[in-house]
Amino acid sequence: MADYYEDGMAVRREVLGDAHVDRAVAGTSAFTAPFQDFITRTAWGQVWTRDGLDRRTRSCLTLALLTALQCHEELAMHVHAARRNGLTPDEIAEVLLHTAVYAGVPAANAAFKIAEAALADGGSAA
Repeated sequence: MADYYEDGMAVRREVLGDAHVDRAVAGTSAFTAPFQDFITRTAWGQVWTRDGLDRRTRSCLTLALLTALQCHEELAMHVHAARRNGLTPDEIAEVLLHTAVYAGVPAANAAFKIAEAALADGGSAA
């Protein structure tokens, strides 16, 4: 039987980096603990662990969706994750350019600024 929490935490650490996950865990309160458990089990333990898509593709989708939804607080973290998953800066730019066509230029414009800053800081997982 799968342990979604343990599997999710392992993938979360591989994709986002230990420093980011350690900060998230340290910042967990009684109020946010159910949410942290949910994202670790569900997003990371049940979705990111599936065989149907590789991590590069999942990162492309994540960048596109975060851009489309204008989730600016999450975007830099996932630019770093995309680099960990093997995407080049040029590929990240292509994802954002492609997203502009379907999600809008203003959303992609903001995403390009965030991604450029994230790439300039060395590409480590934030």
